[in-house]
Amino acid sequence: MRSGGMGIERYGKIDLHLHLDGSLPAETIFKLAQRESVELPADTADGLRPYLTAGINCESLNEYLKCFDLPLAVLQTAENLDLAAYELGLELWRKGLCYGEIRFAPQLHRQKGLTQEDAVQAVLSGLGRAASESRKGMGKSGIRLRTILCCMRGSGLHEANLETVRAASRYLGKGVAAVDLAGAEALYPTGDYEEEFRFARSLGVPFTIHAGEADGAQSIRKALEFGALRIGHGVRAIEDEELMEELAERGCILEMCPTSNLQTKAVRSLSEYPLRTYLDRGIKVTVNSDNMTVSDTWVGKEFALLSQEYGLTEDEAGKLLENAEKAAFGM
Repeated sequence: MRSGGMGIERYGKIDLHLHLDGSLPAETIFKLAQRESVELPADTADGLRPYLTAGINCESLNEYLKCFDLPLAVLQTAENLDLAAYELGLELWRKGLCYGEIRFAPQLHRQKGLTQEDAVQAVLSGLGRAASESRKGMGKSGIRLRTILCCMRGSGLHEANLETVRAASRYLGKGVAAVDLAGAEALYPTGDYEEEFRFARSLGVPFTIHAGEADGAQSIRKALEFGALRIGHGVRAIEDEELMEELAERGCILEMCPTSNLQTKAVRSLSEYPLRTYLDRGIKVTVNSDNMTVSDTWVGKEFALLSQEYGLTEDEAGKLLENAEKAAFGM
């Protein structure tokens, strides 16, 4: 594994929880909008940033999710999805990552006639080009990139979610690594999506589920019942002693995202962040960015934040990176 970077940020080499639409730079979104004549609320990339970033005063996950409206508006063609995935993949490589799993919901990219499969093929094309180009860098090893396809929480999305699982099955091992469940967790409980994940299991598609972020420990319990190998966030597991024991016994991975968890009010401050408690209990925790643009971060910056404001040690950082290496769906 190549060892670019200084200080604690050098542990930010793997990102397992990273959303495509929430991680595009303002410059990329501005360029994509111009290509498709999408109306924007600002005349420059700098002017777009306030519309793309959740501020310190963000009050909830639902408010946080509003920052995705503009990126989604410009990601409705195969050409734009390809370019977005390509530019994000290269950005991760430039920051020193050796592996990334970039997730997106193909059903959200059908406003201009794309099918879910069209969207998947476009993103895989962009990620493939980025990975190939990264291997041409002088004296540097390349980056491996995979995608996770997100089913969505919401009303009337069952058939679209099943199609997402089918698409994941068709492209599993060809750039797609797993499926996920994302969206407004408190409004649409995890327990409502049992059929989607029964279907995923029947097709041999591994999955992670956003759980224990805006909803409580019972959401994580449901995800485990369904057979999730990883949990997105999992912050609320701290509320249930038996659940923490089960997570440790199963070796289930928690994909934690500190800045995002603060912004969505999954936790009120880093002083009460349960990451160290989880490590001490033998739970396999990883650190990730969630949304590089919405949260103005990247995985190395997350390690720096934890070091500066949480007292994360080098030994702990090393353990977190080791967990990520072992937890990756597609390494």
